[in-house]
Amino acid sequence: MSLLDRLNDDMKQAMKNKEKEKLTTIRMVKSALQNEGIKLQQQPLSEEAELTVLTRELKQRKDSLLEFEKAGREDLVDKIKGEIAVLEEYLPQQLSEEELTAVIKQAIADTGAASKADMGKVMGAVIPKVKGKADGSLVNKLVSQLLS
Repeated sequence: MSLLDRLNDDMKQAMKNKEKEKLTTIRMVKSALQNEGIKLQQQPLSEEAELTVLTRELKQRKDSLLEFEKAGREDLVDKIKGEIAVLEEYLPQQLSEEELTAVIKQAIADTGAASKADMGKVMGAVIPKVKGKADGSLVNKLVSQLLS
């Protein structure tokens, strides 16, 4: 089942169950996917493009969550946490820190990286392999630790 079909089914179910927040989030994701399709002049979107959109939407919400927590806006924090939970349902299973570390160590060996100066080469090798399966900031942190 494609992501769009899954979103449509879940949207119908959210309407039936009167889950207003889930419905709103699903509509936002569908809109973002349609806008990306229009921008890329590609209908339907490839699986990779869909994953990129989902990851971008999740990152935006995580950034908003940090800002709302700093500002003490608990009402908005709860809303954003709900949206993040809905978005995470559509992303592939996330890699554990151990699995991610193994991928990074392999990339370091493949690129011959020895210091933090080689961080760009390692990140360039790792990111395509873990796209959508790991948070970019976690990848950055682990690469940084392993190269120091």
